[in-house]
Amino acid sequence: MKRIIFDIETIGMDFDRLDLSQQEYLLRYAETDEEIEKVKNDLGLYPITGEIVAIGMLEPDTLQGSVYFQAPGQLIAPFEEDGVRYEAGTERAILENFWQKIKEYDQFITFNGRGFDCPFIMIRSAIHRIKPTRQLMPNRYNGNHIDLLDQLTFFGASRRRFSLDMWCRAFGIKSPKEEGVSGKDVKELFDAGRFEEIARYCVRDLFATRELFLYWQEYINI
Repeated sequence: MKRIIFDIETIGMDFDRLDLSQQEYLLRYAETDEEIEKVKNDLGLYPITGEIVAIGMLEPDTLQGSVYFQAPGQLIAPFEEDGVRYEAGTERAILENFWQKIKEYDQFITFNGRGFDCPFIMIRSAIHRIKPTRQLMPNRYNGNHIDLLDQLTFFGASRRRFSLDMWCRAFGIKSPKEEGVSGKDVKELFDAGRFEEIARYCVRDLFATRELFLYWQEYINI
């Protein structure tokens, strides 16, 4: 069985550039300055108010992978580091590359992919009028898509949903956050033009997910 791990990094749109009706809709329940700021900071969590700036893919068995990332205003030639190919392009190009690549695999492995990555990819692709090549949301119990957040909460039986960072630290796995970057920093890095840092952070997420997958497979998946 050929399998692949994938992960995305996203940012929110500029709130001030949204239509007035969109701004009013988003702020309809925000009353305090803190609540308004939270709405603006959370735009990257939703595919109709955010966009994908990186998609990383890693084969857990060969450690070969790719990361497709945005780098507007910069000419970055494709390059390779530690078996991972880095390739810059638009969001549309990122998605087209993803759908072309994902056709090769039988099984997908993610962390919270069913709750975040897959719906985000599907909706952003629809916005660009790109047709999917694979079903990213198959029956959650058939094993075609192993979402480690589902597995580690036993499909919701354990109600507390911890982050990838928390699970890694619990099992002694190097967390992608240990180098000082987290998902909350992606927007700031993007605005500063530090696109390769975002891509490398995405790759660290992939390798951490791989280690978590192997740990789950060895000690929990009975």
